[in-house]
Amino acid sequence: MESSVRHFGGAESAGRPAPGTGAGRKGLKNNALGMFSSVAMGLASTGPAYSLAAALGIIVAGVGLQAPIVTMLAFIPMLLIAYAYRELNASDADCGTTFTWATRAFGPRTGWMGGWGIIVANIIVMANLAGIAAAYGFRLVGLDRLAEDRLWTTVAGVVWIAVMTAICYVGIEFSTAVQRWLLCLEVLMLAVFAVAALVRVYTDPPPTAIHVSASWFNPFAVPSARALTTGVLAGVFIYWGWDTAFSVNEETVDSTRIPGRAGVLSTVLLLVIYGLVSTSALAFAGPGTSGIGLGNTENSDDVLSGLGKAVFGTGGTGLVLSRLLILMVLTSALASAETTILPLARTVFSMAVHKAVPSRFARIHRKYLTPTWGTVGMGAAAIAVLLLLSSFSRNVLADSVDSVGLAIAFQYGLTGFACVWFYRKALTRNVRDLVFKGLLPGLGGLIMLLLFLYAAFVVYATPDYGATTVDLPLIGRTGGVAVLGLGALLIGVLLMPVVTRGHSVALKLQRSMLPHRLPPHTAVDSASRYLPADSGSGVGGDWYDVIPLSGARVGLVVGDVLDHGLGAAATMGRLRTGVRVLARLDLAPDELLFRLTDLVEQTAQEGGSGPDGRRPHAVSCLYAVYDPVSGKCSLARAGEPALAVTEPHTGVVTCPELPPGPPLGMTGLPYQSTELEFAPGSVVALFTEGLLQAADDRDAGLAQLCQVLADAGEPLETLCDRAVTTLLPGPVDVDATLLTVRTRRLDRNQFAEWALLPDPAAVATIRAAVSKQLGDWGLDELAFTSELIVSELVTNAIRYVGGPVRVRLIRDRSLICEVSDTGHTSPNLRHAANDDEGGRGLFIIAQMTHHWGTRYTATGKTIWTEQDLPPPDGR
Repeated sequence: MESSVRHFGGAESAGRPAPGTGAGRKGLKNNALGMFSSVAMGLASTGPAYSLAAALGIIVAGVGLQAPIVTMLAFIPMLLIAYAYRELNASDADCGTTFTWATRAFGPRTGWMGGWGIIVANIIVMANLAGIAAAYGFRLVGLDRLAEDRLWTTVAGVVWIAVMTAICYVGIEFSTAVQRWLLCLEVLMLAVFAVAALVRVYTDPPPTAIHVSASWFNPFAVPSARALTTGVLAGVFIYWGWDTAFSVNEETVDSTRIPGRAGVLSTVLLLVIYGLVSTSALAFAGPGTSGIGLGNTENSDDVLSGLGKAVFGTGGTGLVLSRLLILMVLTSALASAETTILPLARTVFSMAVHKAVPSRFARIHRKYLTPTWGTVGMGAAAIAVLLLLSSFSRNVLADSVDSVGLAIAFQYGLTGFACVWFYRKALTRNVRDLVFKGLLPGLGGLIMLLLFLYAAFVVYATPDYGATTVDLPLIGRTGGVAVLGLGALLIGVLLMPVVTRGHSVALKLQRSMLPHRLPPHTAVDSASRYLPADSGSGVGGDWYDVIPLSGARVGLVVGDVLDHGLGAAATMGRLRTGVRVLARLDLAPDELLFRLTDLVEQTAQEGGSGPDGRRPHAVSCLYAVYDPVSGKCSLARAGEPALAVTEPHTGVVTCPELPPGPPLGMTGLPYQSTELEFAPGSVVALFTEGLLQAADDRDAGLAQLCQVLADAGEPLETLCDRAVTTLLPGPVDVDATLLTVRTRRLDRNQFAEWALLPDPAAVATIRAAVSKQLGDWGLDELAFTSELIVSELVTNAIRYVGGPVRVRLIRDRSLICEVSDTGHTSPNLRHAANDDEGGRGLFIIAQMTHHWGTRYTATGKTIWTEQDLPPPDGR
């Protein structure tokens, strides 16, 4: 493979890794294609002349004179799925198309199967296209005997695949230029053929000719549902390929809109071409089973060669035109082969960028900006499949063409359902979204699903269908087409757990360590969103938390382990636990981050350093403590996490500038706390930098977020959904986390405060005041224990510290008692000996309360206790 890359790439380096996973960030050549080129790609990929030559006879054999209407009916599900592609591409212009969109809608396993369906269909059909091109190449120069020789057609097919792979390798612009010329010749010759055939029918008709009738366009005249399904499925095959316009979306001007228009326009143009040619061919040759009749099974794999001689004649200009028709089918097969390599290589390239296949396939050529291993590797895979199928028999090769229809129906149907599910929350916004994002794609997906099931288990599975039969254990004799089609998809199912295991395990570990739900709290309402990276092992270490603290306060945290995979997820779990433990010690935000650095450094030392000497797990973190009594919030940050605040009355959104601090585990400035005051009802958003990754720059991302948060009256869940939809419309390169809270203030009747002088007489005063306040609150049951707690703590403060003392009672979900003094020495709980005169007070307090602890402030310390409230109504 390396030698092949050097051969095609010349002296240039064979490649470099894709710089990112997002749409337009993978390093492919931007703005290389316009509208006309995109349409040309979509049309050329279907190979109209080749498709008609190979499938028109099959359709006529199944439905007879209704072939034109069946050909047109196949347009309907194609158009519906084209709308699904258009809508998904508008949101996420990723060259992985079905793989990427299904991953975002349903998860990595379903996305892998969508990508596998594209791989299977394209590789098999490319091997067949090469065989067709080889046969037509020999016929063009008069070597008809070699065209029937399996060995020589295989050798020539290998050569054609190599040539088309080389064309695709040297750049998208050169590939497109080739396609435009080939397509123009193809469409021109099809038009000449159709017009000449119709003129002969009405001026110089052959014995087989019949006049065009309106009954040909009556779908109810089709003999049976089986015939209709077989014909429509064959019709789906001849329309397949227009989605190449979406596979090159990252190389297209205005990548979110032009591919959608080109895809829909391509299907409409195909409808016109197929309707005209199928009608004229049927009128000229008729549905007969002999001679040039379209129902003649001997000509079913190539109806145009014989028709060309019959329509144009064999002498003079007619000979030239008939040869041109053969050349047209040859160039159609070649054009289709080339444009099959393009989407195949880009699908595999996108899968590699997202780590669903080996990362080697994510390399791009430095000069040509094409996928190196993706292009050459898929060309080699097509050659291998051609050799494998040819080694069996021509019958197996022929059945493999029919089996492609199953992979196509699977891929298109999955895309239709992915569109509906991806936009499910937007379907009720307006009629347009309901129709184009929901009804049409859903109907297209349903039609494709029904076609897949009926064809696979009713039509293709019958032993008399196709050229081969397989005797399966427990099932018996089964049509080879069904075995090949379902077997190829089954291989993807078997590979799926292997290739998606890393992502699934990392994501499961990550989500198991995040809060399953945010706890209700007096201080704030809260809502959150976590979006893991789309790449296979790209799940990182983002986390968020809401931590209840003493004094009815609450700790808010968002963090990001700046790495990916299982290691980052495991590190995140350690750090989240560490933050919760340190937060319960009532540390100030800056001190908590300083202590957390020790844990990060210990983790890095245990894991070692990366190959470049960089510590593998630097960590960003923003930690805030909000007090609902004062409305003040103390914050400190390490690294890049940011904050946005919405004023409740005006809707003005600000992004306060927090003191900078280095990521945890990195050296730099010491961490510094800052204090902000929030009005009741303020919406506070804490988020990691991943939330802004899709914006042009950080300021643009902040502006978008501020616009969303300006609707402060909306529910927090709605704001979170809207922020994610606005800021991350496409794939997620790195994890993104958003935590939003709406602040509250405690009512003045929920707390009481007293300031005391350091006088022992103040103890009796405060006991009486506490007893009266508890009576006002209807908590007389707690009066005795509360008086005892206040008496002991105030006495200790006066005796051992001196200076002013403050007492605060808070009636929340529990009764909180706080005694603050100017000392900085924390009391310790111990068992007093029998002859000790003191030391029993704190032990008694610990037995009478639910929780107790100490927190330090700028002026001293606060000792707090919590007592459970009595059940309501005395229960």
